[in-house]
Amino acid sequence: MNSSATTTTPTNDLAAQLEQIGLRVIPPNLDDFLARATKTRWSPRMLLEQLAQEEVRERSRRSLERRLRMSGIKRFKPMADFEWSWPTKIEREVIERILTLDFLREARNFVLVGRNGLGKTMIAQNICHAAVLAGYSVLFRTAAAIIEDLRQEMVEGRRRKLRSYGKADLLCIDEVGYLTFDDRAADILYEVINRRYERKSVIVTTNRLFKEWNEVFPNATCITTLLDRLLHHADVTLLEGESYRIRESQREAAARKKRT
Repeated sequence: MNSSATTTTPTNDLAAQLEQIGLRVIPPNLDDFLARATKTRWSPRMLLEQLAQEEVRERSRRSLERRLRMSGIKRFKPMADFEWSWPTKIEREVIERILTLDFLREARNFVLVGRNGLGKTMIAQNICHAAVLAGYSVLFRTAAAIIEDLRQEMVEGRRRKLRSYGKADLLCIDEVGYLTFDDRAADILYEVINRRYERKSVIVTTNRLFKEWNEVFPNATCITTLLDRLLHHADVTLLEGESYRIRESQREAAARKKRT
């Protein structure tokens, strides 16, 4: 008798065997599935087709959930709630074209420039969400989060994270210019942009004109090169107007005043 113990699934435990080969939907619902097959008199081919369809749907659902979770998009308002008439200047046709995701197939970048409270982040979140739904891998991070993430890593860990920032189908770098960084931060951001240059798309939102980026990254020597890589294949759109959030705050204050 062979002394080496091996664990095998009993041949009569069909549900367990289906789990072993990677099925997720059918094993816990096997009796119901077989009852349906018997009741509707599926042919062997129809049975296999139905099994495959249910498993594919479940895998697609899990993949979507995983990509949404990893994207970091978080909660946002849909474009249906966006007030196109609020900004005094906005290129609606450019934004709507970007929302079709054509720029991803061309590895083009998209940059939204404008003061705080005009909806740049909301627009970027909607684009990223549309990309996830279309099957793309997406990372949505603030500039500060990316810089902090890479600054803290040792050499090997930093290389691994740079690969992940370079590998995603779409990377959104939100809020460039909201904080001031040192020159090392500019080098980190350049490495991220450079890894994606002419390979994968980047979305950037910023409240600073490009000529002011030297104020965001004082003493940095790579700003010109960074912008060169970012803007070489890019659509840039400018939003102008007053802050929508300030208007909302004023409306809420007026409503409270009326109630008192």
